[in-house]
Amino acid sequence: MGQAKVAITMDEMLLAELDALVKRHFFPNRSRAIQIAVAEKLQRLAKKRLAAELAKLDMAEERSFAEEGMGLEHDAWPTY
Repeated sequence: MGQAKVAITMDEMLLAELDALVKRHFFPNRSRAIQIAVAEKLQRLAKKRLAAELAKLDMAEERSFAEEGMGLEHDAWPTY
């Protein structure tokens, strides 16, 4: 995937902290640090959304779906 240039406005204190991390070689440059930060935030948001959707599930109903027909067919299963 290609890359695009983006201009951002940032609080001076936050920028100073970012520059300190770059100076200590924690990140190669500002751009890479911001790319990593945004990617990590997007991952956390995706996990949070997934957790919220999973919380909506009725576990008893899901278990019922998973076990549907299990007892009836057990004798017909091949032996390994």
